[in-house]
Amino acid sequence: MAGEDMHEVSSGENPRGTGSPASTGTQASARPAATRIGQRSTRQRRAVVSIMSEAPNFRSAADIHKSLTERGDKVGLTTVYRTLQSLAEMDIVDVLHNASGEALYRLCGDHHHHHLVCTDCGSTVEVAGGPVEQWAHSLAEEHGFNLTGHTAEVFGLCRDCQKK
Repeated sequence: MAGEDMHEVSSGENPRGTGSPASTGTQASARPAATRIGQRSTRQRRAVVSIMSEAPNFRSAADIHKSLTERGDKVGLTTVYRTLQSLAEMDIVDVLHNASGEALYRLCGDHHHHHLVCTDCGSTVEVAGGPVEQWAHSLAEEHGFNLTGHTAEVFGLCRDCQKK
């Protein structure tokens, strides 16, 4: 992912609520993610969530599939794609697209948030959605819109990449 420009493409307002403190990693999200898959839990889904809990950054389905294969989990690439799509619909993973249009996935917290993403190394920080919510509502109201949803992601270079 290094050097790839990324842009956000998820749609609609995230239903996770507001006001919760932001999490900066996925390790804390892995346990809630495992419990949120509930009765829809399958061996493949658990394997994908497990692999994703080991990486804090956004990853492609192909990268996740490669990690599963290297670990000895037999999960087909098509199953990985379907699982990721299902997890995204359940708000267990967030989805971004890189400049070439490839979908990238990351476990997310269960609170409403946005992302600060390094365009060089891909490191990601979840930031609380409150200020963005206020801005979006104010902007919509100012222009006579009834707000039905929004997306907001912020891209730049992290401290480490700025030092390179």
